[in-house]
Amino acid sequence: MTNKTQESVKQYDTGEIQGALYGPGIKGLKGAFSREFIAKLGEEINELYKEALTREGGAVGRGPKRHYVEIHPEDISGFVEIVTHPWVKEVCESVLGPEYKIVEIGFDVPNPGAVNQPWHRDFPAPEDTTKGRRLNSLAFNLTTVDVEEDMGPFEIAPGTQWDDGSGFEHEMFPAKELYSRYEERAEQKMPKMGDISVRSALTIHRGTTNHSDKSRPVLVLGVDAPGANNHERHDLQLTKGFYSSLPEDLKKHLHGRLVDELEVIVQGHSIEGLMMGEA
Repeated sequence: MTNKTQESVKQYDTGEIQGALYGPGIKGLKGAFSREFIAKLGEEINELYKEALTREGGAVGRGPKRHYVEIHPEDISGFVEIVTHPWVKEVCESVLGPEYKIVEIGFDVPNPGAVNQPWHRDFPAPEDTTKGRRLNSLAFNLTTVDVEEDMGPFEIAPGTQWDDGSGFEHEMFPAKELYSRYEERAEQKMPKMGDISVRSALTIHRGTTNHSDKSRPVLVLGVDAPGANNHERHDLQLTKGFYSSLPEDLKKHLHGRLVDELEVIVQGHSIEGLMMGEA
């Protein structure tokens, strides 16, 4: 065992990671990146957001005053640093296995005036989870700002990734009479610049009302185990030149198209139930 491997094992405990994702359904790492790194990421996301808003279908609504934008890995300068961070790699390998694939990168922007979303999961639970009791996908979140209480923090109901969603609307939205279960469990997350978190997208969650005059952009990274097929909802693209510049051990973890020139992404993962906000 090399010193590097020993340090990874010492620093990030596999059992702790698995326990968090299979238990509460969420786990975070504080100070994973420098504030300077995140400040640059924030500037890049702000520019990408402005551009996306100028074209039809560039930004998909996730509720009033709230958008999601899917982007290309090479749209941000820190892509490689994020996806090769030792903790990110350890989480993916621990939960999804050594053949995990990155299938999505984008960002979510709750603006001033964004309201409570309905409680939801991001897609129907697959059979791997409902029958096999196994998580086959993860979502990483990386805030670009210090989140404060009035900025509409992300709210999650720990342990609900295992809830039977067969009776949910679209297998994603629990009925309002079930809301008390999630409200009793609810935890609001207020990460700072440099923190990163990972969750099962099946854990019931929502964005809350943004009472402030600030937006709350957050980078989203979607990762699959073999056979999860969430890539069908996305369109990860890499130019051949960018791909050739990547570390060899990263290339095997990318599930996307190699192109000569980047194409405009046609957003394929619209969650219509979020458009009206919570009634």
